Amino acid sequence: MHKGRLEAFSDGVMAIIITIMVLELEIPHESDLAALLPLLPKFLSYALSFVYVGIYWNNHHHLLQAAKQVNGSVLWANLHLLFWLSLIPFVTGWMGENQYATMPLVFYGGILWMSGLAYYILVRALIGHHGPDSVIAKAIGKDEKGIRSLYIYSAAIALAFVAPWIASALYVIVAIMWLVPDKRIETKLAN
Repeated sequence: MHKGRLEAFSDGVMAIIITIMVLELEIPHESDLAALLPLLPKFLSYALSFVYVGIYWNNHHHLLQAAKQVNGSVLWANLHLLFWLSLIPFVTGWMGENQYATMPLVFYGGILWMSGLAYYILVRALIGHHGPDSVIAKAIGKDEKGIRSLYIYSAAIALAFVAPWIASALYVIVAIMWLVPDKRIETKLAN
C-alpha cells in the first residue's frame, strides 16, 4: 500500500493535537502583565507538550521518508501511536492546571512512556515490512536513544512521587535529547 494516506492522516491528527492544546490556554480578563502570571504553569506545560508533539511529527516524517510502502501492521502501529499522542492535550492541561502535582506528572509520564513505546512498535513494524537490510533498519539500528528515553520516563514516573520537580526536569531532558536532530535516516537516505 502507498504511504501517502498514512502520512496525511498522521499530519492532520498531530495538527489537531496542537490546536486542542493551545485552546486550553485561557485568555486573561485583565490587560496587565500580572494577569499572565497565574497562566505560567499552563503555558509551560503547553510549551513542553508542543515540543514533544513536534519531535514526534519530525521523527515520524523522517521515518516515513525512508519507507517505500506500508501494510496493515504498519497502519495499526501508526494508529496506536496516534492514540497515545492524542492523550497529550488531556495530561498537559491536567498537569498545568494542578501546577505539576504528583498524579498529573505520573500520568503525563505514562502517556510519554506509552507514546515512546508506540513509536518503537511502529519502527519495528516498518522494519518487519521492509526487511532487516532496509534503509530504516540500518538507520535505526537498536534504537538506543528510544530505549534510553523509556528508561528516563520510568525513572521520572517513580520520582514524581517523591520529588515532582525532578520528574519534570527529566521530561525536559528527554525532550532536549530529541531536539538535537536525529540524522540517522537522513544520512542513510543521502547515501
